[in-house]
Amino acid sequence: MKFSLFAHMERISPDQDQKQLYDEFIELCKIADRGGMHAIWTGEHHGMNFTISPNPFLNLVDLARHTENVRLGTGTVIAPFWHPIRLAGEAALTDIITDGRLDLGIARGAYSFEYERMMPGMEAWEAGQRMRELIPAVQGLWQGDYAQEGEFHSFPKTTSAPKPVQQDGPPIWVAARDPNSHEFAVANHCNVQVTPLWQGDGEISSLMQRFNDACARYPGTPRPKIMLLLHTYVADSAEDVKQAAAELNRFYCYFGAWFKNERAVDQGLIAPLSDEEIAAHPFYSPDAMERDLVIAEPAGVIDRIKTYEALGYDEYSFWIDSSMSFERKKASLERFIHEVMPAFA
Repeated sequence: MKFSLFAHMERISPDQDQKQLYDEFIELCKIADRGGMHAIWTGEHHGMNFTISPNPFLNLVDLARHTENVRLGTGTVIAPFWHPIRLAGEAALTDIITDGRLDLGIARGAYSFEYERMMPGMEAWEAGQRMRELIPAVQGLWQGDYAQEGEFHSFPKTTSAPKPVQQDGPPIWVAARDPNSHEFAVANHCNVQVTPLWQGDGEISSLMQRFNDACARYPGTPRPKIMLLLHTYVADSAEDVKQAAAELNRFYCYFGAWFKNERAVDQGLIAPLSDEEIAAHPFYSPDAMERDLVIAEPAGVIDRIKTYEALGYDEYSFWIDSSMSFERKKASLERFIHEVMPAFA
């Protein structure tokens, strides 16, 4: 079992200084690197202060200057927003600058808020089809002299310029939920990222079963890796567990509001949710957070992750976005590094 950090620059109030938020993001990543984590992941989002990351390659190139050992991953770039030639070239250059530390995670995207602004009129189905066309094209461009006549992009013989440092290119990871996405990833020699959202350990087992079923459908293909991305908080007391569960419940209520795309947004910030609205959410609650996420003191965190290791997950990614203060995020991450990770050495 390998461990990684998944983080964004989060802004929930107009009073927060964005430069300070970025500096805090960098500091969390430096702690992960010094602490022996395997990788750092950051995603792509547009127009949303909730997760600020307009081009994850910029973040990763900067992180390469601040870290020494961690892999640096896009978790994830949004496929419909990229032309394959551009993505192949920018990823390859990032791989060169980071001395071959890049992992390329790719997803169809999730927020209709972004679709409306970046690709007006596009639906989630089309976004998935664009991802399925994009990934083989990027792989072909890294090999060179690749031409495409596709549904979304067509171009004559082209070679990625530059080519990546890593032989055959950086590992590609596909954000997968449904069985077809798992099968596409395995068939195309891609690793898999999974993110359970609100159904707890049952969903985590189900996602692994979909992955195993996909591998069984392609017995001649080497088994790729699978990573579990999950919100995590390592508490210092039972009281701290309750506080973190309440904080993460508020975060998920905002996530749900962004996902539904029905609430007013001003200056990149969603209209605040009242305490009454949060308390009335149909399935998010502090108790549900404790059940479905990993929020516990170190021994409890170890037990939960041992379960996921036994299921067959290769990597556990500590999702630190939570709208908590930097100090609380930092303390939780340090407890994870010093009190949880040694149990898996």
